[in-house]
Amino acid sequence: MAPGSRDDADNDPLRRAAQYRVDREAELAGEPADTSAPDDADESDGKKPLGSMSVEERSRYVDVVIDQAMRRGEFDNLPLQGKPIPGLTGTHDPDWWVKGLIERENITGVLPSAQLRKDDAELNAKLDLEAMDTRVREIVTDFNARVVDARRQLQGGPPIVTPTRDVDEEVRRWRDRRAARRSASAQPTPAARREPTTSGKTSENRPWWRFW
Repeated sequence: MAPGSRDDADNDPLRRAAQYRVDREAELAGEPADTSAPDDADESDGKKPLGSMSVEERSRYVDVVIDQAMRRGEFDNLPLQGKPIPGLTGTHDPDWWVKGLIERENITGVLPSAQLRKDDAELNAKLDLEAMDTRVREIVTDFNARVVDARRQLQGGPPIVTPTRDVDEEVRRWRDRRAARRSASAQPTPAARREPTTSGKTSENRPWWRFW
């Protein structure tokens, strides 16, 4: 590696990653470490077991591995080259893996079970916006198809408990709600029935033959 202080090398993320890998392999090897480091170790043969290396030998080995990888171009054109590593904010986020998966896979929306429960709760209001029963049938039929399709997916997660709707029954209920709205809007309000006149009397108390 390029000459520099030990602190600079320790702050190099590439070196820290390689050092961790070497230490991990040595730990899995389960061999006792040799505390007597040779004065002039061969850094390129790589024949000495990692578990028998001293701390200083491992450090030199990591430097050699990184230099060789850089010469092979393995660190060229990395996606985050020259950019800060995402997620290194200094705080622990328990949902870091889920958030990373959503970002990598470009996942949007919610689980089918949750989306269907939401659509089921809003279905009546959606149907009431339609003016023809043919559209009501189409919407309910599409809703039922999505419920059945979600049950067949078998992708894990919460079970689909949203029931399907009876198309004819939903059309009947839609007609009843529409008739009730029309009946309510056609009835005059009490204020309209007893609208006061300029003389202070209500219109229903004024004799029909008086026009003033």
